[in-house]
Amino acid sequence: MTDARLRIAAVDLGAETGRVLVGGFDGTRLTIDEAHRFPNLPVSLGGTLYWDFLRLFGDVVQGLRRAGAAGAVDSVGVDTWGVDFGLLDARGNLVANPVHYRDPRTDGIEEGALAVVPRSEIYGVTGIQFMRINTLYQLMALARADDPSLRAAQRLLLVPDLFGYFLSGAAVGEYTNASTTQCLDARSRDWARPMLQRLAIPTDLLPEIVDAGTVLGGLRPEFADAPGLAGTRVIAPATHDTASAVVGTPLLTPDAAFLSSGTWSLIGVEIAAPVLSERALAANLTNEGGAAGTIRLLKNVAGLWLLQESRRAIWPRGDAPSYDALAGLAEAAPAFTAFIDPDDDRFSRPGDLPSRIRAYCAETGQVVPTETGTLVRVILESLALRYAEAIDQIASASGRAIGRLHVVGGGANNRLLCHLTACATGLPVTAGPVEATAAGNLAVQAIVAGELASISEARQLVAQSFRLTHYEPSGDWAEARARFAALAHRAPTSPPEP
Repeated sequence: MTDARLRIAAVDLGAETGRVLVGGFDGTRLTIDEAHRFPNLPVSLGGTLYWDFLRLFGDVVQGLRRAGAAGAVDSVGVDTWGVDFGLLDARGNLVANPVHYRDPRTDGIEEGALAVVPRSEIYGVTGIQFMRINTLYQLMALARADDPSLRAAQRLLLVPDLFGYFLSGAAVGEYTNASTTQCLDARSRDWARPMLQRLAIPTDLLPEIVDAGTVLGGLRPEFADAPGLAGTRVIAPATHDTASAVVGTPLLTPDAAFLSSGTWSLIGVEIAAPVLSERALAANLTNEGGAAGTIRLLKNVAGLWLLQESRRAIWPRGDAPSYDALAGLAEAAPAFTAFIDPDDDRFSRPGDLPSRIRAYCAETGQVVPTETGTLVRVILESLALRYAEAIDQIASASGRAIGRLHVVGGGANNRLLCHLTACATGLPVTAGPVEATAAGNLAVQAIVAGELASISEARQLVAQSFRLTHYEPSGDWAEARARFAALAHRAPTSPPEP
């Protein structure tokens, strides 16, 4: 990229917000400018929780047109969350809005799958963490219900691939997002068809797998006729947002782990081949695909969703204080009042999370957090302690010593959480950039354009383009870690009757 530089657009869709961003590079620094920001609000209809795909797609197109109005856009790439999908009929039309991973249709489905294919066998094939939200269980739920949408479908596309299809016409599945489904063979990097067929999941719907960096084609004519978009190519970046975030993480040392901190927290290391050992299975680690054929050995744990949903519940009219203000209240609150298991299933669903957190604390004989600042601190300390546990599990399973943690994404802005994470893990923490996902998305497109030579060069560029903040561990968290471990691994109990 020179003064007449390549202009690249990144569509970055998260569980709360979507953005269309434009990247530029003057030879030494990467800049990212926002063309359009829009909310991502799920819709509940008829007892089902949906993503509002049509509105989101309209916002993406609006953002691209704004980007094009400011100058020619050479390429665009879309990254989103994993596991969710849309179904296309024989004419290539969307059968229905994609269902949200927090919808309850997968309740009890995992147990049904394990009754057919043992847990160790599913893990030995896919290497993916067992979570009820996985595509595997969503498809089983449809198949078991003989759902009409499944009968009408000719093709299944994960959410970022669905955007790529409607922008370009190419109906393919990009590897990094496909790897999140628990439907992909971790070794062959193709669909695990024999296993899926045993679970009565139709496999003829599944698309061809392509690598990150694949050119899908030009924009469809209905979009290419807008100013600045005539020559725009659609490129599949690392379409899973965490895979893009890892590309955009300036890992400073070989012993560094990453933490992509947003609605979810994904904490792990980048390795060359999947780890499918009994130890990895016991820790419920996941082997997700990365750009350039790498594997992200990580733990997918609850994240800032806990804070986001609590904030919505306390201030339902939208008059909530900022996240910085909430962090200030938490910083002034007493330490180690109580802990929660962030991954307890009761916290995974929308609703009144503050009441559920207080009920959990009462059930476990802890002090019930009544003040907002104390509640927020309970959430943040519990997340930090979960990160510490995950770091130990990943180091043990991978055989790699971890000496530093690099936090990217929205959580990099939460100074209190970064400090607590350094203290809980006992590791120095480097935070930033917040825009790691967009930077990684843009970097893959720049590599396709020949402007960057490798992922390593892209990371060097990110390190010199964005401010990084460093945190050192302090204090003794040994007792807190012991309390948290006893709490998180206690035998499950039922909540008391109201």
